Amino acid sequence: MTQRTMGARSKARKRALDLLYAADLRGETGEEALARVTDDDAAPHNPYTAELVRGVSEHLERIDDVLRQFAQGWSLARMATVDRNVLRLGVFELLYVEDVPDHVAITEAMALVKDLSTDESPQFVNGVLGAIEREKPALTS
Repeated sequence: MTQRTMGARSKARKRALDLLYAADLRGETGEEALARVTDDDAAPHNPYTAELVRGVSEHLERIDDVLRQFAQGWSLARMATVDRNVLRLGVFELLYVEDVPDHVAITEAMALVKDLSTDESPQFVNGVLGAIEREKPALTS
C-alpha cells in the first residue's frame, strides 16, 4: 500500500465515520445517509468511503453482536456515538476487509477517536478491537 493510498483511506474512514455518525443521530441507516449525500452531491467521496458505509450497514447486526460480546461492561447505548461508530468501522475492517492489515484497522480507529472523542477513547477502542483481533479466527470461522 502506498503512502498516497494510506492517506486516501484515512480520509475515507473519516468521511465514513461522519456519515455513520450522522445516520446514528438521525435514526437512519448508513445506506440512507450515503444516498442522501450522494443525491445532494454535497461532497465527492472516495469509493472506499462508500465501501465502508455499505459494509457496516450490511453487517451491522453481526458487528453490534461482536461489540456487545467484547465491550465488557459497556452497552452500545452507553458508548459515545463517535466511539460506537469508530468501533463499527474497526470491526468491519478487521472481519471483512482482507486488504487492510489488522494493526492498521486498529491504529486508524484509535487515530479517529484520539482526534474526535474523549481522552479515554483511544485506550477503550484499542482494548475492544485488540480483543476482537485476538479472537478473530473464532469469529470468522
